[in-house]
Amino acid sequence: MSVRMFKESATWAGGSGSRRRTNEDSPCRPVDLPGLKGESMKYATRTVLIAVGLAMLPAQALAGSASVSEDRVPEAVVSQDAAFQEIEALKALASASTPEEAEEPDAQEEAPVPPDAPSTCSVNGAFEACVEVGPATPSATEALNNRVSPQAGIKPPAWCAKSNGKLLAVRTKACIAYPISYKTYQIVNGQRRLTGEAFGNVYSFGYSDTSVPTWGQQVEVGMYSGWGDAINGSVKGSSTGKGKCTKTEASFPKKPLLPLNSWRLGESFYRSTATAAGAVGTCGTTWMLTFSSPGYDDALLPQVDRVFRCDNNTGGRTEAGCVVPEYAAELKYKQASYPALASHVSRAQASGLPGATFKKPLIRTTDPTTIRDNRDLACGDAPSVPDKSCDEYPVATSRQGLSAGGTRRTFDDCSLNFPRQTGRSGASVCMITASENRAQGGLNTQFYRANRVLDGDPFRVTTP
Repeated sequence: MSVRMFKESATWAGGSGSRRRTNEDSPCRPVDLPGLKGESMKYATRTVLIAVGLAMLPAQALAGSASVSEDRVPEAVVSQDAAFQEIEALKALASASTPEEAEEPDAQEEAPVPPDAPSTCSVNGAFEACVEVGPATPSATEALNNRVSPQAGIKPPAWCAKSNGKLLAVRTKACIAYPISYKTYQIVNGQRRLTGEAFGNVYSFGYSDTSVPTWGQQVEVGMYSGWGDAINGSVKGSSTGKGKCTKTEASFPKKPLLPLNSWRLGESFYRSTATAAGAVGTCGTTWMLTFSSPGYDDALLPQVDRVFRCDNNTGGRTEAGCVVPEYAAELKYKQASYPALASHVSRAQASGLPGATFKKPLIRTTDPTTIRDNRDLACGDAPSVPDKSCDEYPVATSRQGLSAGGTRRTFDDCSLNFPRQTGRSGASVCMITASENRAQGGLNTQFYRANRVLDGDPFRVTTP
């Protein structure tokens, strides 16, 4: 996922009575999706919840719809009642936060928005209006922290308020919050005179679920101070999408910026067309915010893209669902339940092998040859040790196994005669408790299924 920035262009458009400075649509400085503590709601729980929410939907409403152009998002083809029920089911699922979602984000894993963030101005004769990202002030932060979500929308996780202009996400949710300023000017005798200012925040939150082929993207605008023509203005929004999806619903009508310390909500919902068996597809959605004041032309602020991937190609699942694909979900080997397995993995990672962090995740493979080679090269000649079996790390279902090169390493209590070494390449092998090693396969399968981790997806392995 990347943040799409818009550079200011020297081009002017509009009629003789109205001039508008426009922006080029060329992407600039992509920002990699950072991570938070993993979203890990149990697959069984989600299945029960979605069964309750969608039990009354017509079968045809949940079936795959016809493919659409990658460049055009048509209106939804499911019935209005079915679409509404699916949206309500999604909202119910998105409102149920897991303990992990309430945790603070890791600051070192966040990626800041570049300083040349979106900025646009419009000119109508002697009147000019501009909207831009920033400035980041203590007042803006305080207003964001004291924010109360509109009742009609979904309350984002607590960590969203810590965004401060940085894109944060878990496997099914992504958000960004940042300060904005809207200013109006009048040109008098060739001099540009400020006629009003409005300072506020934009709060953008996208959410999906692994059991629903629909996702929502809500945007909120709230002003905390201002004066003059600007604060007496208004804001509205329009939502567009591109990819394998249809627009179900979108609404952000024109609303006044006043009163202060209150929030204006826009909501949009898109449904994937990648719902047939074996289908996989992505869709990016964007909000365009329009600020206006009487006598001034509109000033436009483009929102960042939100990209969700939906599929009906996850092993062990028969329904379609959607995720944030670049977020590296967390595969947990708990020390209390699997002490020998967790000990081997933690020591292997400490020796330099990847997989513990967002910056150095493992990449899943579903290629049977690669998986077989990873196992055979690591443990094909393992000795026979009572009540133990050979464990390899990185896991065999990753692209970082021995099939990618490197040599074997081990540790003192692993019953194997290999070097004790460090480095990013190769694999660690260890004879661990056989029952834990057998359980590992099931843990991996359940994790891939619950988080829709497909071939090529990043994931992390932790030992809490």
